[in-house]
This record gives sequence, structure tokens and C-alpha cells, in this order.
Amino acid sequence: MKYSESVEMYLETILKIEEEKAKVHVVDIAKSLKISKPSVTKALGLMKSEKLILQEPYGSIYLTSKGRTVANKVYDRHKHITEFLMCFLGLDRETAETDACKIEHTISEETFLAIKQYDGRKLG
Repeated sequence: MKYSESVEMYLETILKIEEEKAKVHVVDIAKSLKISKPSVTKALGLMKSEKLILQEPYGSIYLTSKGRTVANKVYDRHKHITEFLMCFLGLDRETAETDACKIEHTISEETFLAIKQYDGRKLG
């Protein structure tokens, strides 16, 4: 199933925070995405209904296996596109990260696999 760019961003953000802190809270997501806590709370409600996350009442947020699968896919795209932009186009990390964040949600699977394959030949 294809999710909106917004949902993908939330899931990727939860995954990254989880890697850093182990426990994820609304305030962490809001701070990372530079948005309001009410906006995060609303989005989390949607993701709960889609069974992408679990949330303890006023507590930690956890990715479900379904949510983790989507988050890992988006994060994998982000990492490969970032490396591709840095290695093959010579962009600095900050620019590559910013652009990869936009590209990862819009390119086709075919284009991503070509980037990943090309990236692997150079970096592998």
C-alpha cells in the first residue's frame, strides 16, 4: 500500500528517534519535524487507525511491524539517495540530505532500484 508523503515522514522520523533514544514521544516528533504537538497528535491518530503505530496513553509511541516495514523502506531510500547525491553529484551532506528527503517520496521504484544498484557498484 502506498502512503502519503506525510505519513512516510512521520514513520521515518519515529524510526530515527527510536534509534537514538529508544522511547519516542509526541514532543520528540514535533521537535524533529518542527511542527506543533497538536499536529503530531492528529497524525498519530490516523497512523493508529492504519495500524502503523501503537501508543501508550500519554506515553511512548511504537512502530508496529507494518509501520516498521514502511519506515525502513523510506529510510533505506533516504540513505541510498543521499549517498548517491554526495558521491556521484558531489553535493555536501546537508544539501544531499535535504534533497533526498524530498526525492525519496516521489521517485518510482524502478528509478530507486537503479540508483541503489549504481550506488552499490561505487560504494560496495
